[in-house]
Amino acid sequence: MMKLKTLAVLLIFAGTLTNCTSKKPAGNANISDPPKQTTSMDYKMMIVAKLSVKPEKTKDFIEAAKEIIEKSNKEAGCSFYQLYQDPYDNSKFVFVEEYKNQAAVDFHFATDHFKAFGPKIGDLVLGPPEIKIVSVANEVTK
Repeated sequence: MMKLKTLAVLLIFAGTLTNCTSKKPAGNANISDPPKQTTSMDYKMMIVAKLSVKPEKTKDFIEAAKEIIEKSNKEAGCSFYQLYQDPYDNSKFVFVEEYKNQAAVDFHFATDHFKAFGPKIGDLVLGPPEIKIVSVANEVTK
């Protein structure tokens, strides 16, 4: 496990887990600082990023997220980039992302739309996101 400053978009499962444990004040979530990866395996990568949004700012957050979702889904190494809203608490969101490999994740973190997203939503969120990044060494489809 390793500590992450804040978001990178977002979200994860089997393999190397990374937890976001930064303690930044609410409204200053710096999600444009990409997490640093230490593995160079050529495994599929998943990112899961959970965010809490100020209840009165959920529509603004969804609108702000549209650009990063659209542009990320067009990246060659991105299999999918999706945003989900909790049906029981509309102020809770989770990004779920899948990339072909670590190089695709690194490319994503270097894009202008990723770097711009953190400052764009900084005043909309309640603290830093909880991010997990996982390399998927073996996938079983049932």
